[in-house]
Amino acid sequence: MDIVKIFLPTTVAFIIGIAITPIISGFLYKHKMWKKKSVVVAMDGGVATITQKLHNDEEKKTPRMGGIIIWVSALITIFLFYLGSVIGGPVLDKLNFLSRNQTWLLVFTLIVGALVGLIDDYFSVTERYDQKAGGLSSKKRLLAVFIISLIGAWWFYSKLEMTEIIIPFVGIWDAGFLFILFFIIVTLGTYSGGVIDGLDGLSGGVFSIIFSAYGLIATLQSQFDLSAFCFVLVGGLLAFLWFNIPPARFYMSETGTMSLTITLVVVAFLTKQVLILPIIAFPLVISSASSSIQLLSKKFRNGKKVFLVAPLHHHFQALGWPAYKVTMRYWVIGIICASIGIIISLIG
Repeated sequence: MDIVKIFLPTTVAFIIGIAITPIISGFLYKHKMWKKKSVVVAMDGGVATITQKLHNDEEKKTPRMGGIIIWVSALITIFLFYLGSVIGGPVLDKLNFLSRNQTWLLVFTLIVGALVGLIDDYFSVTERYDQKAGGLSSKKRLLAVFIISLIGAWWFYSKLEMTEIIIPFVGIWDAGFLFILFFIIVTLGTYSGGVIDGLDGLSGGVFSIIFSAYGLIATLQSQFDLSAFCFVLVGGLLAFLWFNIPPARFYMSETGTMSLTITLVVVAFLTKQVLILPIIAFPLVISSASSSIQLLSKKFRNGKKVFLVAPLHHHFQALGWPAYKVTMRYWVIGIICASIGIIISLIG
């Protein structure tokens, strides 16, 4: 029954995602929910010459907000299985995976992150946008993530009374009050990895691999509600990916990346395997790190760049790699890194 509890909701989430896509996609195209201008200013304030060539947002006319497919399909699935437990008797009750200690906080972070991201996406496709950020300013987005992470840290510390973190090959560390600070730092750092949403199929594939890895870890730890939640997100992600492979019908954008990155942090802490997050989520880490390195290099090396353009996946594009090659190699690296992380969680 535990395996059914994991994979039946996954399948349902995928089917729902496929079913609702024509409706959402039609709405996005009807209302022209794409950026009306290409990025012209880089994060450091300079002219984004290479980025303009790689994106050409005003010519592609590909809608943003595709991440709606992911979280809507996941939330509908969660509601259906909860409703089934209420009216369907003991058999369906066993399939319900909405629980206080494993999934309540995940639902909260998914919804709040999705809505804040949706606001940012809306501003980015209207005249109300920030020149550099293409939506809400970076400060406003970071403030939103900080507030969400603070609530999450409080929930862990006060409600769940969870302050322990597994240190691979060492043991369990009880972080105590420092848990709150650590949670916030990890959330902000993981959120920065959302810059990976830049190529057709890239973010959907990478996030599917990451959540599958943590879903497996949760299963091995007998956290079946948590595992079911992870794989429900995978089901929604695969439905999104079905329509996001080249040529993409829409982009995930902030409503997807913010909700997923913040939720991923909660998953990692619930499994107590947050220290292997940089390994399992290495594609996110390297993309975020490349952007930071680029900014620091320009600032302290008189404008000199380390990469042709950041994040790293666009650097490979600028070198002449076809977008599909970059995407599929990211998937391969993601699978290998996820496998290494799972192995460490088992033997560490």
